Amino acid sequence: MEPSNVETSGTGASGTDAADVVGALWERMEARDWDGLAALFARDAVVEWPVSGERITGRDDYVAVNRAYPGGWSIRVLRIVAGDGEAVSEVEVPHEGVGTFRAVSFWTVRDGLVVRGTEYWTSPGSDPRPARRAPFVEPM
Repeated sequence: MEPSNVETSGTGASGTDAADVVGALWERMEARDWDGLAALFARDAVVEWPVSGERITGRDDYVAVNRAYPGGWSIRVLRIVAGDGEAVSEVEVPHEGVGTFRAVSFWTVRDGLVVRGTEYWTSPGSDPRPARRAPFVEPM
């Protein structure tokens, strides 16, 4: 993770700690270091995926669902913004033969462990552009 994609705010080191934990989360995910990933999560961590309407309860299930995901993907951290025990990350995930995904994730970190997460996964351009907005927008 490049230092230029990390912003911290707030008081004390908690913002930096949250940024470090979330940066390590994505590094370990990219490396398929499942034990290392598990070490970053509280045993009773809860992660929600609102787009698909799913909740993952517990570190073991979070690691297992990611371990079971089909291979062929990589992760590029676009940015991490952190402060006061909270971090937001934006990542791009190219997946061979499937397409490119983007995830914006909100993480709560306590005592160096992720205790809660909410991740919004999508594919850029997958939602149709309503014609009513055409005069005001341009394609990305």
